[in-house]
Amino acid sequence: MSKSAILCVDDEVGVLESLEIELQQAFNGKYLCEFAESAVEALEIIEELCEAEVKILVIVSDWLMPGMKGDELLIKIHHKYPHIVTVMLTGQADNEAIERTKFEANLHAYIQKPWENQQLIKAIKSGLANL
Repeated sequence: MSKSAILCVDDEVGVLESLEIELQQAFNGKYLCEFAESAVEALEIIEELCEAEVKILVIVSDWLMPGMKGDELLIKIHHKYPHIVTVMLTGQADNEAIERTKFEANLHAYIQKPWENQQLIKAIKSGLANL
């Protein structure tokens, strides 16, 4: 059986730790959960997972990160891997970035921080249902 993964990208370690707990509780190990502290690290993880034949199903990304912003990351990923469901989880994205990501990365959901656990899990599950 091939493995499937959810990748979370945020430059705040505390956010990634919270996401890890929430994803483990919601999916009980059904998916491999990977975490990156930057867009560059996320792109490296994506390459490694693809080489290991792990199918990335969902990417949850912050917007305001050093180096590359979340909209740029999600657009770049969508162009190379259009099947991946994209979710932006942020408290700081401007409307222009959100709209651009909707059109250029088929943004599935935009969730503001601080987020409600059930809102995020519902968005991920609805994205998975569309696969």
